[in-house]
Amino acid sequence: MLYMVIERFRDGHPKAVGERFARDGRMMPDEIEYRGSWLDEAGTRCYQIVEAPREELLKIWTSHWDDLVDFEIVPVVTSSEFWSKPR
Repeated sequence: MLYMVIERFRDGHPKAVGERFARDGRMMPDEIEYRGSWLDEAGTRCYQIVEAPREELLKIWTSHWDDLVDFEIVPVVTSSEFWSKPR
């Protein structure tokens, strides 16, 4: 399953997040596949696409960051997958 993970950096400051990432990496369970990420121009939010067999795995990953980041996790499908199903 694909997930859009929206990260909002606490206090709008990405510095502590960047320092931890440089030191420790993403700290994702092996079952999660990172697909890509984008930041807003202000550097206060990050949007990631990840793939995981179970949403519970994302909670393990985000627990390493929840002191610095507020997370919103949204299950998503690709456009082609959505439109291939009868509506």
